[in-house]
Amino acid sequence: MLLSNRLTRCLALPPLTTTTTLQDIASNQSKGVAKVVLKKGKTQLFRDGSPMVYSGAVDRIIGRPPPKTGDVVLVADGTQKPIGWGLYNSCSMFCVRLMQLEEEVSGDPSCALNVEKLLETRIDAAIRLRKSLGLPSANTNAYRLVNSEGDRLSGLIVDVFGDLAVIASSAAWVEKYKQHIKKCISGLNMIKSVVWRPSTEILKEEGLESEKEEEEDLLCERVVKVVENGISYMISLDGQKTGFYADQRENREFISTISDGQRVLDMCCYTGGFALNAAHGHALEVTGVDTSSPALEVANHNVILNNLDPGKISFLKQDATIFMKNAASRNELWDIVIMDPPKLAPRRKVLQSASGMYRNLNSMAMRLTKRGGFLMTCSCSGAMTQKSGQFLSVLQGAASMAGRKITVVRQCGAACDHPIDPSYPEGAYLTNILLRVL
Repeated sequence: MLLSNRLTRCLALPPLTTTTTLQDIASNQSKGVAKVVLKKGKTQLFRDGSPMVYSGAVDRIIGRPPPKTGDVVLVADGTQKPIGWGLYNSCSMFCVRLMQLEEEVSGDPSCALNVEKLLETRIDAAIRLRKSLGLPSANTNAYRLVNSEGDRLSGLIVDVFGDLAVIASSAAWVEKYKQHIKKCISGLNMIKSVVWRPSTEILKEEGLESEKEEEEDLLCERVVKVVENGISYMISLDGQKTGFYADQRENREFISTISDGQRVLDMCCYTGGFALNAAHGHALEVTGVDTSSPALEVANHNVILNNLDPGKISFLKQDATIFMKNAASRNELWDIVIMDPPKLAPRRKVLQSASGMYRNLNSMAMRLTKRGGFLMTCSCSGAMTQKSGQFLSVLQGAASMAGRKITVVRQCGAACDHPIDPSYPEGAYLTNILLRVL
């Protein structure tokens, strides 16, 4: 009797569970899921994690009716076996933005083909990463919360300024899921208001004409106060990008550590980030130069906000080239020069002309740097940064033009809250190089 009971219990054991696949989940969808089949030899790149499926890598699309922009699709190899899923775009050169690979689905199918659930999971992961990096903190409440491909949400950027979040959209799928994204971000404990900021020109390439900001966005304060590394800033939400360049935070802080007793020149200073850090680091004298009157107005307000001596820090509205030529004609020299121009090479096709502009600007900056002094020079042009050695080669050419010798003292990128996916090196757009000029 006892043996019989044991046999009964054994026979009643549940069958071994089988691994859930994307194909299984797609088959259970009430609405059919289209399949984007890759060309032979193209699969491994995306299995290795590259999130952007270019249209040139696609062999055919299976599905009736065909998928529309923003639709969830399977991405499959030549045998039609899914390798992952993503979001489709019929207009963009990025045919699919991969969101999840097959092996991830097998381990945790909860987010499979579910954009809303995936958004919640990835945003939660982004928050936990920033907390592990000490952000926000008592002395820094301006930082990047979501960094596009680096947080596995390609086309979505979220910057946090105190209790305000600015969401920058540069993908059609982000626009489609706008309300859910806003709901996710506005539901965070530290966020009181949200501003949606579409990247109009990029969205045109995605096949969209971006809508005007919603009424609740327009009711938000257009200027907010934040603190970064103990320095206070007023940020204009009508300024460039999301209003503030949090990517340079660690590089700005470094400037404060080498500025004691130095004469500092901050070219293309915008709202004075580097200049304020130099002054905070007890620089003898700081000059900031930019062509934007609104930016300089904010910069001057930041001087007052931080109780800095206006006799030691000043800002001038002038073209960088004209200012440097005039300064060189007066034989003026600075101990530290910072050159952080706007993006000069947004695309590879203009890289050659942009290289010439970078070379000329840096050559003039080197002439204004005391022998033995420092030039901190930056490029936020991804096309320049991603071509290995290109920027350093341009700087070497600039040194030859200026009749100077340079050595590289420090080479950095964006701050740690701007993670980069190594399978998408295009995300490493910022280069910051400290040169000793001899």
